[in-house]
Amino acid sequence: MERFNMASEAFSAGRKHYFLDFKRAANDTLFIQITRSDRQADGRFVRNHVIVFEEDLPLLIQGLSSLCHHAAHADGLPPKVVPNAVVRGMAAMPVEKRPRERLLREGASVLADAELLAILLGSGSAGESVLELAERLLKAFGGLDGLSRASCERLQLFDGIGEAKSTMVAAAVELARRLG
Repeated sequence: MERFNMASEAFSAGRKHYFLDFKRAANDTLFIQITRSDRQADGRFVRNHVIVFEEDLPLLIQGLSSLCHHAAHADGLPPKVVPNAVVRGMAAMPVEKRPRERLLREGASVLADAELLAILLGSGSAGESVLELAERLLKAFGGLDGLSRASCERLQLFDGIGEAKSTMVAAAVELARRLG
């Protein structure tokens, strides 16, 4: 079955590497694949996968949301530090500099175009944060004006932009036009 990555995140902790992929199968079924890759002493990797199919995604999201809520409010538990953990993407950025948090704290008007676009896009891909993806798009299209004229098909030619993200951009552009 051919698979298409729609969004990816990755992080590492020592000899363990984790990959979270949101994918679309050739038959248009959506699923999340969670992969743990462990480096063995001889240098080879052993990978284990868990796949959660489209019909179970709301339950997974609800469960993760509940788990994160409880973990965030766990009184008396010291924060756990993972030695040698490599954090990438927006999680690597200091909280006070992250676009979503800045918008909530300072208002939308202080954010750069790339930061606003990053909030709209929601996630980057393996090896590229959502902010880097937003900056790359704006550069490729010559800014917001060029981006506003791009078709969904043209946006989807960029790595990290699939149907979902291209339609979000198109919808935001259309809403702005209707306001203008």
